[in-house]
Amino acid sequence: MLHKITISRNDAGQRLDKFLCKFLPSMPKNMIYKLIRQKDIKYNQKRCKGNEMLQEGDILQIYAKEEFFIRKAVPEVRKASAGEPLHIVAEDENFLFLSKPAGVDAHGGSRKEIPSLAEEVQAYLIRKGEYLPEQEQSFVPALCNRIDRNTEGLVIAAKNAAALRAMNAAIRQHQVRKEYLAVTSGLLPEKKKICTAWLKKNQHTNHVQIAETPEDSSWQKIITEYQVLAQNNQNQLVRVILHTGRSHQIRAHLAFLGAPLLGDSKYGGTGKENFQCLCAVTLDFSAVTAPELAYLKQTRIQAPVPAFVKKYFPDVKL
Repeated sequence: MLHKITISRNDAGQRLDKFLCKFLPSMPKNMIYKLIRQKDIKYNQKRCKGNEMLQEGDILQIYAKEEFFIRKAVPEVRKASAGEPLHIVAEDENFLFLSKPAGVDAHGGSRKEIPSLAEEVQAYLIRKGEYLPEQEQSFVPALCNRIDRNTEGLVIAAKNAAALRAMNAAIRQHQVRKEYLAVTSGLLPEKKKICTAWLKKNQHTNHVQIAETPEDSSWQKIITEYQVLAQNNQNQLVRVILHTGRSHQIRAHLAFLGAPLLGDSKYGGTGKENFQCLCAVTLDFSAVTAPELAYLKQTRIQAPVPAFVKKYFPDVKL
């Protein structure tokens, strides 16, 4: 059966084959490429290869069984985690800047009964009428960055495909400066330093190792900058700036330096906190170069001072 698809604004800017995988999720990839080879998928009435970059208004003609075009029902909008609304720090037509509480998954995790932050964002935009899933062919509002479940702080969510691509590229190119506040359960060797090391993640245990030199090509270079702001016995209040963004980088690197995060038992931290004392507090966009993000160049998003800072360092002014 012939299906005629018009590419919308949120579908544009991606490769044809990538779009088809999203638009036809029940169709195996090898079948998609087979249809392309057999000329059963045409791009603007011409033969295609699958690597064409889609533009708004392009027309696709797809000859395939009807069963592959049955769209899934729009998922029910679930209530916010713990009955709380999204913690929105700032919002514009392209992005939501959110403060994620500790204990909430950024994306769908193992606790399916509790909505993830990404699901919360989609539900919020559906309620506002800014996301109409039944009208979208491939796009879903998504998070541009993620932080661990037990870490709190700033997360960026994109409302449209162009914004998502631009912000993802800026983050990959290290154009978004990220700052964190942490409380350690040990003392760092110096008051201020930019530290380089190597990290390797065990995918099975979700645990990372840190070494001064790489043992093989599987190790990734990390650069972590820190400044000790205050000290109270064996606890330090530390500002951390990431120059690279690897999984568990701050947690594992500070532990490697002798100062694991307070409450982070996974990496040797002590204390009775339910979550590690780490918060992504600042996002700075002064270095972005994409035209779509130019309006953010003077923007610095700041999260509220985390409760653990007030608890352990009540007299420190930030």
